[in-house]
Amino acid sequence: MTTPVLEVKNLAKQYGTVQAVNGISFSIKQGTCFGLLGPNGAGKTTALEVIEDIIAPTSGEVLYNGAPKTASFREEIGIQFQHTSLLNFMTVRETIVTFQKLYKETERIEHLVESCKLSDILGQMNNKISGGQAQRLMLALALINKPKLIFLDEPSTGLDPQSRRYLWEIIRGIQEKGKTIVLTTHSMDEAEYLCDTIAIMDQGRIIARGSPAELIDRYCEGGTITLPRENISLPLTELPFPYRETNGRLEIMVDQINTGVEQLLAMKINLSDMTVHSPDLEDVFLNLTGKKLRD
Repeated sequence: MTTPVLEVKNLAKQYGTVQAVNGISFSIKQGTCFGLLGPNGAGKTTALEVIEDIIAPTSGEVLYNGAPKTASFREEIGIQFQHTSLLNFMTVRETIVTFQKLYKETERIEHLVESCKLSDILGQMNNKISGGQAQRLMLALALINKPKLIFLDEPSTGLDPQSRRYLWEIIRGIQEKGKTIVLTTHSMDEAEYLCDTIAIMDQGRIIARGSPAELIDRYCEGGTITLPRENISLPLTELPFPYRETNGRLEIMVDQINTGVEQLLAMKINLSDMTVHSPDLEDVFLNLTGKKLRD
């Protein structure tokens, strides 16, 4: 059996009477993207900071390549923090060069610029670049020491949809080169797009774990077909499905979307202006916790 890159065993972190992380355990395979998912306050950022060796655990242990972490651990990992202040009087290139000097072995600037799409902004001052550009610069700084294990703490928070998707493509490209990524996020789209395996945290505990598809299959059933109420001329009691009516539209709950559509067609129901919703990771979270993700 291949030794996991990272193995977390019964990790806990307590601040006074607050149990921020409550005995979590998981392992991460080489070359995969592992997501810690949950709402604000779930404990995922604290867990990441303990794993990264930034703060000490109250109890538990973290193994790196099958052994306890040594002093070289911080030299061998890359971290993109959720919030990092850049010096306004430096350019993007000057910032990369400065960070290079902090490590013994570093990646070529040209490679970082190409990987993180920074060529157009190298001469710009740090305070003149956009949020998406700043996040790509932060990612370049996390890669500067050629890490094989990279931690990303909510990397796309605050970005517009186009910038988010652009950043996701860069992260996926990094993983395809054999890097292992640990990602915290409260974005369902981000987790579903990037992560091979997900652990959902709530109140300091891991409450579910698996691939996106496994979690959806395990914790969700069926889907929803929504139609204008006026499309259905027959009495609603004749529908063979549970339903609810909201704002002039009928939400019909079915076990299988395709089968449900076929049955409605067989009943001569007008399916124009139909929308369908298949279960996703947000449904998984709501089913497990009853909370909205951004509470």
